[in-house]
Amino acid sequence: MARLETERLMLRPWQKEDADDLFRYASDPMVGPSAGWLPHQNREESRRIIETVLSAEETYALVFKQTGEVIGSVGIMLPGRGNLPMEKGEAELGYWIGKPFWGQGLVPEAVQVLLSRCFSGLGCQKVYIVYFSGNHKSKRVSEKCGFLFERTQEREQDAVGCKRVECVTSLSKENWERKNKTAK
Repeated sequence: MARLETERLMLRPWQKEDADDLFRYASDPMVGPSAGWLPHQNREESRRIIETVLSAEETYALVFKQTGEVIGSVGIMLPGRGNLPMEKGEAELGYWIGKPFWGQGLVPEAVQVLLSRCFSGLGCQKVYIVYFSGNHKSKRVSEKCGFLFERTQEREQDAVGCKRVECVTSLSKENWERKNKTAK
């Protein structure tokens, strides 16, 4: 799997040694439920999550370069994974970041490098971000990165045990290229 880099972040595969950092942020009750999962209860649970969920292809630990600490996770889910039925050439992005790092523009920074990977490296034509209605931070990430609202859908039950409304947003390769051309 590729290692990706931004100005402030290194995106790399998760390692067993990341369990302490993962637990530090994933145990916060403000983090997991907004992304649809329960807070981690102990370091052993965090180790198991690294070995199972976070070991998936195209799932990256967000390493804050300034400290070398893992502060969150981002990933690309190709057809067969994720929250949506997707066709070949489509992907869905997922992400979360520890509360002390909220509001610093780090997730949009990571999403931009994932979009480059999707459109330039993986041959995607369309990428989705799905977030729960009321999750204003994720909504803002999708807006900052140029995603457009498509629709809402109901999720019967997430890992937290809630029935929720999901907002589906998307970005086409054509719009991404247009946005990047005007940004240069």
